[in-house]
Amino acid sequence: MAWSSCAERRRPRAARGFTLLEVLVALVIIGVALAAAMRGAMALTTGAEDARFRLLALMTAENRLLELRLARQRLDVGQADVECEQAGVVFTCQQVIKSTPNPFFRRVEMRVFRVVDGNPRQYAELMSVLPTNQ
Repeated sequence: MAWSSCAERRRPRAARGFTLLEVLVALVIIGVALAAAMRGAMALTTGAEDARFRLLALMTAENRLLELRLARQRLDVGQADVECEQAGVVFTCQQVIKSTPNPFFRRVEMRVFRVVDGNPRQYAELMSVLPTNQ
């Protein structure tokens, strides 16, 4: 009987299995890899959402400029902030009308912002020159 326990102790290390330390190291490595993968997935999701907001803001700015062009109303120099919505997302459109060297035209700048956590973030900016429609 003493001989059989001696034989068990002399078995090669691979036949005995993994030690607790080896298992813990493997779990730490897997945990770090999964955390990095989750962080990468979150970055991709945030990037896709940001691209969507930029596209919607650009469409909003283009629509506002087209509305001004088609309305054919007098364009007075000044600034106006108006709330505008596109695809269920609420933006703030800042419209700045400036004079030009030619009195029959006005420079119109359209900036589109979205307020997140109390901080406005600009997503689009377009500029056009429109007739004053006097």
